[in-house]
Amino acid sequence: MNTILKERILPTGQSLQIVQGDITTDAVDAIVNAANEHLQHGGGVAWAIVRHGGDVIQKESDQWIRQHGTVSHANPAWTSGGSLPAKYVIHAVGPVWGDGDEDKKLADAVAGSLCVADELNCESISMPAISTGIFGFPKERAAGIIFSTIEKYFASTLPQTLKTVRIVLFDDATIQPFLKIWGS
Repeated sequence: MNTILKERILPTGQSLQIVQGDITTDAVDAIVNAANEHLQHGGGVAWAIVRHGGDVIQKESDQWIRQHGTVSHANPAWTSGGSLPAKYVIHAVGPVWGDGDEDKKLADAVAGSLCVADELNCESISMPAISTGIFGFPKERAAGIIFSTIEKYFASTLPQTLKTVRIVLFDDATIQPFLKIWGS
């Protein structure tokens, strides 16, 4: 079961939550997959999403690549949620630490995910700590960028259907840096 650790209502009225749990079980309109540009879901969060949501997610991802080409940081792809509780999976390509311009690329992936969710008329979205796993992005730095990007998106983008954004974190090693930055 996923547990809300902290919640804040943004000045624009949306709810931002830090949640401990498993993103694949979150009953929201869309979840964000921390993807690679080719949408090959072989490890990490991506692998868990396909394992729980079914092969249809990989098949739809392959179809996306055939139709649109590789996925950029600013323009995430999306598929159905397969058998997940979420209707959609938004596939955001986060930066690999050390490739350059990582902060902007992470902000683009977060803002792009929110934009796709709004285009899909989603009211709720859950996202992981994009790029902080195998891509090596420092967790505290990522937390600051993710939080500020969400706030900036809602302050500058109208109209919006999104009402709830959940940052779903699995382990204590990721939760603690996010809680620390949240409290700063």
